[in-house]
Amino acid sequence: VQLQAYGGGLGQAGGSLRLSCAASGRTFSSRAVAWFRQGPGKEREFVSAITWKGSKTYYTDSVRGRFTITRVNTKNTVYLQMNSLKPEDTAVYYCARRPGIPTTKGYEYDSWGQGTQVTVSS
Repeated sequence: VQLQAYGGGLGQAGGSLRLSCAASGRTFSSRAVAWFRQGPGKEREFVSAITWKGSKTYYTDSVRGRFTITRVNTKNTVYLQMNSLKPEDTAVYYCARRPGIPTTKGYEYDSWGQGTQVTVSS
């Protein structure tokens, strides 16, 4: 399976962006999907995740209440709606998938997208 993350770009503080993660080849079915990000000079960090049915979602504290993760399995796509953007959200955002339940550990994911740059200006 190949994952493609897109939808990044330049946003303003307080604004919104929506990221998409599309799967080709095999589907997302029965796979949890997560978003991670890596800011300049920072380590990669967990952002959000969703179970394969979409019944449970998870967020890191810094984005909870601002970001929303959803998925449409019939479209093999997972979305990350990012509202109330902050300059500290600037990062390359990656989507990843794994079997079973979501985790916050990147090494537990077996497929990764190429990343999409999000830059938030103040």
